[in-house]
Amino acid sequence: MSTTRKHTALPKAQILIEALPWLVRHNGKTVVIKFGGNAMIDEDLKAAFAQDVVFLHHAGLKPVVVHGGGPQISAALDKHGIVSEFKAGLRVTTEDAMDVVRMVLAGQVQRELVGLLNQHGPLAVGLTGEDAHTITATKHQPEIDGELVDIGRVGEITDIDTGAIEALLADGRIPVVSSIARSQDDHHVYNVNADTAAAALAAALGAETLMVLTDVEGLYEDWPNSDEVISRLTASQLEKLLPELSSGMVPKMEGCLHAVRGGVNTARVIDGRVQHSILLEIFTDEGIGTMVVPDEQKNEQEGES
Repeated sequence: MSTTRKHTALPKAQILIEALPWLVRHNGKTVVIKFGGNAMIDEDLKAAFAQDVVFLHHAGLKPVVVHGGGPQISAALDKHGIVSEFKAGLRVTTEDAMDVVRMVLAGQVQRELVGLLNQHGPLAVGLTGEDAHTITATKHQPEIDGELVDIGRVGEITDIDTGAIEALLADGRIPVVSSIARSQDDHHVYNVNADTAAAALAAALGAETLMVLTDVEGLYEDWPNSDEVISRLTASQLEKLLPELSSGMVPKMEGCLHAVRGGVNTARVIDGRVQHSILLEIFTDEGIGTMVVPDEQKNEQEGES
């Protein structure tokens, strides 16, 4: 072998070997990934995301992808002449808007993601929370200035049935779940926050990890005064921070808290603007983003990514 080839091959081997302890630890484990932010819009990031998820699958993990579609929904509502309105950080969803939300999530965003994953083999299967009672919800009414506000067909998750997802995982498939829920009370459907849906599914599946893609590097120590990212914190530490967080981070961090309190070993917020951020987070010593761990794991996981 030439000297040049030795030099180029060695770093590759070292990278693969560095991944070994993580491959062993995560083998056979379920990982729920919330797909969102810039990674949903940028073509290169979308392709890299699909590669990452397929890599996890072939590395012996069981990825489950959950997605929303905020920008795509807003664009479709504009086309239909429906005004996008937000209250308490949630989209006001009229009956007409709900028809558009359902069409965009299940008929556009999900289809595109399933198509990207299936360029690598017959792997991905799309479903919504309506399918096989996967996600059930009742009407969510946020409290604004001490009063409950009606924001239409926005749901609060009341039940998760993991049967269909577990059957797909057992069959070697990658489930791609749109964040729409069946109604517990009537024959309609609800729009549910995708961060919340991913966290609820992660807990119900007993996932090893919940990963939430964002458009920031992680949870900042003292934003906007500092861009220092908190790399790890416990559930209790996160709970204390929640009231101070920006509205966009609240559902993501509440989801992480719900997941680890519900038995998920780690929940991570990672920067979806970085290509292959999922692989960097799961398979390297560096780890990027912010990891939330259950309270009792703080000491025993020190030094781990």
